[in-house]
Amino acid sequence: MINKHSENLLNTQLENAPSEGYTFSWFDWFCLWYPPGWLILFNRHWQHYQTDPDGWNWPEYGLFLIPGGFYLALLSRWLRLGFRLPRKEVGEFDPKYQQAFREEVLGPIVKYYFRGELQQVENLPPTGPLIVAMNHAGMCFPWDFLTLGYLLSKAREWKVQPVASPILFEHPWVIWWLPPKWSQVLGGVRAELDDFETAIAAPTANAQGKILLYAPEGIRGPLKGWKKRYQLEKFDVSFIKLSDRYQTPILPVVCIGSESLHPWTVNFPKLQRLVKLPFLPFSPLMLVLILFPSMGIWAMRTRLRYFIQPLEEVGLKTHSSKGRVAIYQQAQELREKLQTKITLMVNK
Repeated sequence: MINKHSENLLNTQLENAPSEGYTFSWFDWFCLWYPPGWLILFNRHWQHYQTDPDGWNWPEYGLFLIPGGFYLALLSRWLRLGFRLPRKEVGEFDPKYQQAFREEVLGPIVKYYFRGELQQVENLPPTGPLIVAMNHAGMCFPWDFLTLGYLLSKAREWKVQPVASPILFEHPWVIWWLPPKWSQVLGGVRAELDDFETAIAAPTANAQGKILLYAPEGIRGPLKGWKKRYQLEKFDVSFIKLSDRYQTPILPVVCIGSESLHPWTVNFPKLQRLVKLPFLPFSPLMLVLILFPSMGIWAMRTRLRYFIQPLEEVGLKTHSSKGRVAIYQQAQELREKLQTKITLMVNK
């Protein structure tokens, strides 16, 4: 009943959506090159397609751009909403909105800012389903994932869904920064076994099959910080189990450049746990972030290069008779392959 109500509400929003797409204006280009403006760009695009009465407004956007102004904007919005959190609307994956966001916002960011590129494209299979497993670093908003999703969708017209830490969906900072359910509407899947399994098992209407982006290091990837940026942490084994259960091959990808999204970082676990964040990076950039909290979704300009590795037919092997040891060994072998490739790339 709830799912039916969500579907009807989503269809109503799509019917009422503007017929014309979102076009980058001079103000949007300004937001792209002025770090505190990225949050404005994301919310403006959402408000172009969705009804968002609880969202940020123009006076509050203006406050984002001045030192300390975000705190005044937050107070203004909180008072305007009657001392409550923004309402949570429909949170179902919307491929149409994902495509619009990809083409109209992610496209310019990936092309002109992160300069993302796929290497060894010949290793890309023609279709899914797939679990795309990638090393993860950067200690910032997951731009390495979003960029790879964009590049894969351009190369194969896939609808790619990233798997992300649950805290990135529900933490109060994220709820105030971005529209409620923004991540889910764009295709995000909570990194919990039940949600991950549901996503990979769900039927798909397109011929390409389900494409999920997954970080085998989990949250340990960003947590390793700048000092260990090229060192892969222990792999979780859930993706191996699900690959086997649902006969889904694994496509390994090596990302070089994500470590520079937020350079020179150190994580303080005790403080991170105090504020209930998956990681809390400290670097010289944090001084600027205190003055401009809207920069929380921003990252340093870098060149993101993705090296597509040969397909791992892990899901076609039978692990049920081998038990947990065999599954762990399979994950460890994949980790060693990717570590060798990373080492070779950074030492060139």
